[in-house]
Amino acid sequence: MNENSFAMKKEVVARVDELSETLIDVSHALHAQPELGYEEYFAHELLTNVINEEGLAITRSAFGLDTAFSAIAGNEGPLVAVLCEYDALPEIGHACGHNIIAAAGLGAGLAAALVANKAKGRVVILGTPAEEGGGGKIKMIEAGAFDEIDAAVMIHPADADMASLYSLAVQQLKVTYIGQAAHAAAAPEKGVNALDAAVLGYVNVAALRQHISPDERLHGIFIDAGEKANVVPEKASAVWYARSPSLEGLERLKIRLLRALNAGAEAAGCEFEYEWVEPLYEDVVDNEVLLKSYIANAATVGREVEESPRDPLIASTDLGNVSRVVPSIHPMIKVAPFGTPIHTREFARAAISPEGDDAVLDAAKTLAMTIVDCWTDPTVLDTARIAFQKNEVRETYA
Repeated sequence: MNENSFAMKKEVVARVDELSETLIDVSHALHAQPELGYEEYFAHELLTNVINEEGLAITRSAFGLDTAFSAIAGNEGPLVAVLCEYDALPEIGHACGHNIIAAAGLGAGLAAALVANKAKGRVVILGTPAEEGGGGKIKMIEAGAFDEIDAAVMIHPADADMASLYSLAVQQLKVTYIGQAAHAAAAPEKGVNALDAAVLGYVNVAALRQHISPDERLHGIFIDAGEKANVVPEKASAVWYARSPSLEGLERLKIRLLRALNAGAEAAGCEFEYEWVEPLYEDVVDNEVLLKSYIANAATVGREVEESPRDPLIASTDLGNVSRVVPSIHPMIKVAPFGTPIHTREFARAAISPEGDDAVLDAAKTLAMTIVDCWTDPTVLDTARIAFQKNEVRETYA
């Protein structure tokens, strides 16, 4: 590390410390008012107001999305994006810790902005709505948000410090079974039970799970199962998720899932309708060069990042799609006791714990220092681009 880079890293770390109270307040405020995807109006207002007060050029409701935003600093040089997520889950709120992602991304972007011109670089803070199934980043890709970006960085909370999650490509499927209503006591023989079809389909998938790859996932819920017990259900619906480590594997798994669900309709004598719900989330391709920088910088704030985690986090994210168009990283930062799963009430509590607050600041510092590396060491972005190309990343949105 040259002296210039070392000095700027000290500056961004100090800047995060200066912003610490604001960043923790933002994290807690988001946690206290969780919002679903594309409904994050409070989060959008809160984050953009802080950015505006810090003097960055900001675009609210960016890229055609009400709750997206873009804020840029720096006049020339490589453009690095730091991504903020801030949507929550139904019933269990910020059980994925997106309040931490937003506050840490905010802090990293504001800290990096302090030295952007000095480092001859540019940073953009991107507010990316609706990660939990809504594919906000994918819509932003399609709108050109990543066209000029040289690298994209973000973190995600977990129960350990890990270089990356074990990422799965995923697509949702909505299925509907159509039968015939009848009085369940007076004339059940005249009915065709759509709920039976849905249940048989569910059982078929449960059997199928024995014969798929250990790193693939199938899971679903009923969203319509009839109105009254004394009426043979004429309609039943379910939503399913299919997940696989690769797009190729996902396509094969989707065919098997559809066959299992359709068999339930055939057995019950129902009509079967289905829709593959867009967008499809691709698996994440973490950029090894950017990750190396992140890991080294994390060590300076006292975090030892596991490159081969004992218990990797298995999940899907629309950052996977971003990683197909620009060099990207998605490391995990510890906010909860080891073994605490995400999407639980326990993890939601951890997202505003003292350990969660420490993660906000450590992540902001580490991401900001990684951005400084991208600006001050020309070999970082050059080799990151080479690694990106070696991965033969599919230019899905070209």
